[in-house]
Amino acid sequence: MDVKIEPSWKEALIEEFGKPYFEELAAFVKDEYKSKTIYPPAKHIFRAFDLCPFSKVEVVILGQDPYHGVGQANGLSFAVGDGVRPPPSLQNIFKEIESDLGTTSPEASKGTVKSGDLSRWAKQGVLLLNATLTVQCGMAGSHQGRGWEEFTDAAIKALSDKKEHLVFILWGNYARAKGAHIDRSKHFVIESPHPSPFSAYNGFFGSKPFSKTNKYLVEQGKKPIDWL
Repeated sequence: MDVKIEPSWKEALIEEFGKPYFEELAAFVKDEYKSKTIYPPAKHIFRAFDLCPFSKVEVVILGQDPYHGVGQANGLSFAVGDGVRPPPSLQNIFKEIESDLGTTSPEASKGTVKSGDLSRWAKQGVLLLNATLTVQCGMAGSHQGRGWEEFTDAAIKALSDKKEHLVFILWGNYARAKGAHIDRSKHFVIESPHPSPFSAYNGFFGSKPFSKTNKYLVEQGKKPIDWL
């Protein structure tokens, strides 16, 4: 099956595209886009991979589903399009960045909404990966159990097996479960509760994932991420 995805990822995951589960998944997703309102836009299904080639990945932030509200999902976990008001989880991520790094972005100091399009992170080597890459409008979890989880597990395993000294940021129990595919003897794993308003005060705030990530990257002789 010819899948339009960034070339280095296509090479890393080539075996997946020919498996029966993926062919069934592709047929299901194609039919869903024809008959229903599905997010993100079809051209952005593999945006996380396209903006962050396999060879450039340094950090992985795992999400669960794309946002299912109108105009929100843009193919990157936790992100929204530029000009779209950040949802509560992303607002909490921004709060933790400011607390963790001891600074406030220029946008925040002006009282304006920060851009939620995290492509600026992706282009620095942050893979913003959802476990499920598509969702029906207004129906959270509607495309779970269709094969996306197997595909994204394969992506995580490929990164774990073929690369070294990556940072995996796992927020919440769902992401932690995906972490079973990570070789922790050669990668750095950061775990905490999810940034959702329902759990952020149970350990996400104050967990300092951004400074911990950069400290580890620098220790490995790598360039830190400019989170701001």
